[in-house]
Amino acid sequence: QLQASGGGLVQAGGSLRLPCAASGRTFSRYGMGWFRQAPGKEREFVTGVSASGGSTHYADSVKGRFTVSRDDAQNTVSLQMNNLRPEDTAVYYCAAAFFGTVPLAVPGVNYWGRGTQVTVSS
Repeated sequence: QLQASGGGLVQAGGSLRLPCAASGRTFSRYGMGWFRQAPGKEREFVTGVSASGGSTHYADSVKGRFTVSRDDAQNTVSLQMNNLRPEDTAVYYCAAAFFGTVPLAVPGVNYWGRGTQVTVSS
């Protein structure tokens, strides 16, 4: 089970941190990712980290602004979002994938968490 939190309303240029807590004893074996879905749009990949933590991937739209990290001791994966833009407004979802690889697309996700709303005002 995945539970994301930390969403809210922030002005453009601001920052938010989204933690995602996972239950279970096999968290370290999963590749973890963050996706987002804006109104009227499809859910899209934002960023992800492999099971080892040695591989990370970012969508071009967030490179240099967002950072993903994981703490296997705490069963958490976090998304640090800096320099937020109005176009970052969306519901953000935490996701997990079998076999430790980064889930780069929706079909690659095995578990979804409940989303958390992020709204960036201009």
